[in-house]
Amino acid sequence: MPDVDVLLKPREAATALGVSYPTLKQWILAGTIKTIKTPGGHHRIPQSTLNPLLQSKPTPARRASRERFRNVSGRNQLVGVVAEVKISGLLAQVKIKIGDQQITSIITADAAREMQLRKGQTAGALIKSTEVMIVRV
Repeated sequence: MPDVDVLLKPREAATALGVSYPTLKQWILAGTIKTIKTPGGHHRIPQSTLNPLLQSKPTPARRASRERFRNVSGRNQLVGVVAEVKISGLLAQVKIKIGDQQITSIITADAAREMQLRKGQTAGALIKSTEVMIVRV
């Protein structure tokens, strides 16, 4: 019996590669990644297509490079609990409850997904001038 190649949905392939779904869709549309179309016109990516990309994927180095940003020079850091995360298109609205106050920040949807922000998690707000950045703690 011949080996059967597993077909992945684009979101599954994006997760496996450590890239965003929009990035993977751009690769598909540009022909960088070959797909198989279902009768309904949906793209499926053979696992064998991802193997060369997975072998060259610098995940540990990328993760390590992000870790150095945990120590920041900003002094206006407030820690609270995520009250709400609304993702719409390219943006995410994140509300953090700090005591009886609430801070709202608009960040990219990719950043919210990468930090895996969920209601009830501890997170920090880094306030710099007119900007509020979110840090998962």
